Amino acid sequence: MLINFFNTLKKARVPVSIKELLDLLAAMEQNLAFGSVDDFYLLARTCMVKDEKYYDRFDRAFGAYFKNLENIDGIVEALLPEDWLRKEFEKYFTDEEKAKVESLGGLEKLIEEFKKRLEEQKERHEGGNKWVGTNGTSPFGHGGFNPEGIRIGGPGGKGTAVKVWDERQYQDLDDSVQIGTRNIKVALRRLRKFAREGSADQLDLDDTIRSTARNAGYLDIKMVPERHNAVKVLIFFDVGGSMDPYVKLCEELFSAAKTEFKHLEYFYFHNCLYDYVWKDNHRRREEQISTFDLMHKYSSDYKVIFVGDASMAPYEVTSSGGSVEYNNDESGAVWMQRMAKTYDKLVWLNPVQEKYWDYTPSIMMLKELTEDKMFPLTLGGLEKGMALLSR
Repeated sequence: MLINFFNTLKKARVPVSIKELLDLLAAMEQNLAFGSVDDFYLLARTCMVKDEKYYDRFDRAFGAYFKNLENIDGIVEALLPEDWLRKEFEKYFTDEEKAKVESLGGLEKLIEEFKKRLEEQKERHEGGNKWVGTNGTSPFGHGGFNPEGIRIGGPGGKGTAVKVWDERQYQDLDDSVQIGTRNIKVALRRLRKFAREGSADQLDLDDTIRSTARNAGYLDIKMVPERHNAVKVLIFFDVGGSMDPYVKLCEELFSAAKTEFKHLEYFYFHNCLYDYVWKDNHRRREEQISTFDLMHKYSSDYKVIFVGDASMAPYEVTSSGGSVEYNNDESGAVWMQRMAKTYDKLVWLNPVQEKYWDYTPSIMMLKELTEDKMFPLTLGGLEKGMALLSR
């Protein structure tokens, strides 16, 4: 039973191994999930999924597998062995709860009746006190009330239930979808590193204990400098034109980056990098910053991130005077080569879906100019980019 479930997870591209399956079996032997598919769902997810970005894939695989079982026998066999079920029933149910369940004939009668009604019922039912449905007093369904019931789908109702079917809650965590505020900070933290800076003003508890022990019990306090976020980041945002649909996504990335990185400098450009950038879009004509000066001001140990769709006419990349805003003396390709030479830790994050990149020549040009360090602006792409910058 669980072998088939394990294979279903692998088909859903959830990275599971035999070790995770054995962990789940060991947890079940310890009775960590009893009497509830919902409890088993949480236990299985804890044991089988090692990265929250795979939660949605797990949810879909779990729901598809257990909802497609031919009958309830498989679930009972996998989750509730008969001797275990009887033992746990006696152990955890109060006398009052036992009496309520027994009013329908006990757990065995409850499950048998559930299977029988599933076979008899041919359509959706709402209300009432017999059929599997919603908002009624039948012991099967959801949104209603029956103290000895089995809940099937939907939110909880007014009473308790013996079984709860899964519901997806992590649709936006898959690494193949665009990132959001919920998980963007987690991906950026891969880049962070810490260093001890300044005067010794923080207690080093471990060293204090060791030194005191070596000093025959006389207190020997040791101090160390406080740890600070040491990574330095330059981030360049493409603005205007074809980037307009991605404004919200870029805002989320910018907000998260400002929170995560203490040493962060940001600049704007349009389409491709040329001889100047700016920090205020409303005053972009009056307050320009020389790209050449910028490269001399910020040392080569900065991590550089470009964010843009890289979608433009090819001549905007390859030709002097190719900018659509002014007559630039040197091509965008020249400036990108200079940046790549100055900063070896450089990536380009592209909000355009990766499957469409080949159809836009300028995207492929900039991908080559960044030495193939272009990544899609998805959770997975962001994590890969941060991993490369942190090497």
